[in-house]
Amino acid sequence: MPTYQSAPQYEHGLPESLGVLVVNLGTPAAPTTSAVRRFLKAFLWDPRVVEVPRPVWWLILNAFILRFRPARSAKAYQKIWTEHGSPLLLYSRDISNAIAQQLAARVSGTVHVELGMSYGEPSLREALERLYEKGARRIVCLPLYPQYSGTTTASIFDAVTAELCRRRWVPEFRFINHYHDARGYIAALSQSIREYREQHGSGDKLLFSFHGLPQQNLIDGDPYHCQCLKTARLVAESLELDDDAWIVTFQSRVGRTEWLRPYTDETVASLGKAGMARLDVVCPGFAADCLETLEEIALQNAEIFKDAGGGELNYIPALNARDDHIAFLTRLIEKHIGGWPESSPDWSASDAAHEQDKSRERALARGAGS
Repeated sequence: MPTYQSAPQYEHGLPESLGVLVVNLGTPAAPTTSAVRRFLKAFLWDPRVVEVPRPVWWLILNAFILRFRPARSAKAYQKIWTEHGSPLLLYSRDISNAIAQQLAARVSGTVHVELGMSYGEPSLREALERLYEKGARRIVCLPLYPQYSGTTTASIFDAVTAELCRRRWVPEFRFINHYHDARGYIAALSQSIREYREQHGSGDKLLFSFHGLPQQNLIDGDPYHCQCLKTARLVAESLELDDDAWIVTFQSRVGRTEWLRPYTDETVASLGKAGMARLDVVCPGFAADCLETLEEIALQNAEIFKDAGGGELNYIPALNARDDHIAFLTRLIEKHIGGWPESSPDWSASDAAHEQDKSRERALARGAGS
């Protein structure tokens, strides 16, 4: 018989609140081989990330990948690590904190915002535990993945709902599936590109680089590829770019199987060989800058471009905690809490009656226990 979690000597009738769980992929605790190995082991063992039979994948992962890749990845992390830690964690915290400030000013009632990572710290379990401790009876989950994929968004859903299933009192729960074509997201992306080009000048072409997936995922029905193409098209339309002024590619492929094409590194090399003087690259699939943007694009691919005969590759930063990005994410959360008490315009007016009801509930609970 399962044992469900609940607070010891739970006090009935405590004030309730809204919880917002902001989730990103995660990061190693340090740019060391051992820390990266722990991170990769958790990440790559997720069956949503790698859909290979577990016995076969266990052998490949432990006998090959975890023997060699952690040391290489650790060197890459060392190139972007800051004195305060991982860029992904720092930017994700900035986003989470800024959302909390916006929601506190915009919605009624009490709102608690917590950041959780699919892999590494702070863990999803820890983040949800903090929300429970703060009385969150309604929780909305925001994965920082604009485009849906089973490897990312669905993995978060699996992990979060598994944690909720362990609770005696399951909260009301809403899950933001994607926002790849949301007007505010497209507007923020477009404005970030405009501002960068106004300050630094425009490249000969704008390359949209998204994280890659195995081609089989597309064949099996994952909508990620289609959503990436739509995001890029809407941004290009907003910027009024000619068809030959932009291109979509996919980065970060692993292994020998076919992944989504065209590949970013091969495209960058080809443009370099053609003698392109300047290439601008933006990565709309990453809400926060991380290893894949700061090291793989801004460093690795810049070198590939130059070595192939090209000129300057300029990486346009992720949206991170830009004001327009935070404003959009806050509005997105508000949309998804529609109908909940915190979204009601007369919530504050009913606070007194609400507290009276809670007082009666506490009195009844004490009476039942005596």
